[in-house]
Amino acid sequence: MNARMRRAAVAVAAGAMAVSLAACGSAKESKGNDDSSSASAKKGDDIKVGLLLPENKTARYEKFDKPLIEKKISELTNGKAKVEYNNARQDANLQAQQVDTMITNKVDVLIVDAVDAKAIQNSVQKAVDAGIKVVAYDRLAEGPISAYTSFDNEEVGRTQGEALLKALGDKAKKSTKVVMINGSVTDPNAAQFKKGAHSVLDGKVTIAKEYDTKEWSPDNANSEMEAAVSSVGKKNIAGVYSANDGMAGGIITALKAAGLNVPVTGQDAELAGVQRIVTGEQYMSVYKSYPQEADIAAQMAVALAKGQSLDSLAKDKVSNGSAKDIPSVLVPVVSLTKDNINDTVIKDGIYTAADICTGKYKSACDKLGIK
Repeated sequence: MNARMRRAAVAVAAGAMAVSLAACGSAKESKGNDDSSSASAKKGDDIKVGLLLPENKTARYEKFDKPLIEKKISELTNGKAKVEYNNARQDANLQAQQVDTMITNKVDVLIVDAVDAKAIQNSVQKAVDAGIKVVAYDRLAEGPISAYTSFDNEEVGRTQGEALLKALGDKAKKSTKVVMINGSVTDPNAAQFKKGAHSVLDGKVTIAKEYDTKEWSPDNANSEMEAAVSSVGKKNIAGVYSANDGMAGGIITALKAAGLNVPVTGQDAELAGVQRIVTGEQYMSVYKSYPQEADIAAQMAVALAKGQSLDSLAKDKVSNGSAKDIPSVLVPVVSLTKDNINDTVIKDGIYTAADICTGKYKSACDKLGIK
């Protein structure tokens, strides 16, 4: 596990050096973007980057993604770049308005984590027509985007599914009933998490109830779990697949109310999720290195704003339905359990032991040797 993370970090560092040394050149230009290539090639460090994140219910965006991207852009431009930021608060229409504002403000490049990957297509096209390159961040947005970075989302789902089977142990049989509570249908990542999880769980256990949760809402997940308990019967539920930590919190509240304590998965390594893992209320989360993802997005944005090639940074290609061969970088993920908290979120500086081991969590932390 540590070796994978180290390899990924080395790759990112190497990419940063290569991009910084890349000569100004022209990659394949999207329609409507030709006039901007020569102008952007003349840009130095004095660039303007638009950053649009999708929501603030999930702690990661304001706590990690925003400050990490801003810091890296500053480092890459000797502090001369300006970052204009907005959060869409899970409102696709608001995000479309925010793209319009970025166009009006004449940003050189736009990093977008879409609320609705399909609905954002027209906005992406408008930005490109205005000479603004677009980096799709974390979610593969539709439209003529120039670059994409995220995690291997099917691998996230497989990691969650494998962890749930491991937690079930001898109970992992075809007759064993589990509940699946997936993310929002407007998020293409949710479909990939779901696909990856099904590839592991199907045929090994019975999916007794399954939900797609509007807006990734913990409250909605809580209601879905209550409905599942009522429908399936609390004695018949052996485990729960939750697509992320925020929803896991709502799910666990419903399980507690029903007098149930069964393995629950998660994702994002939110502080509350890590604390639930420490106490055994939640079995696992998926730790995704936001510093690596943010680092890559910043590199892509700065290179595109300066008219530089992404060839040395983005070795892979993806397609989004409206654009092909989009330069992309996928960051590896790690299954986070009580056994590797020291080696993941603490080692990478996401949290300190003091952050995690507050009040009622201290004795559990001491037993696990978290420090």
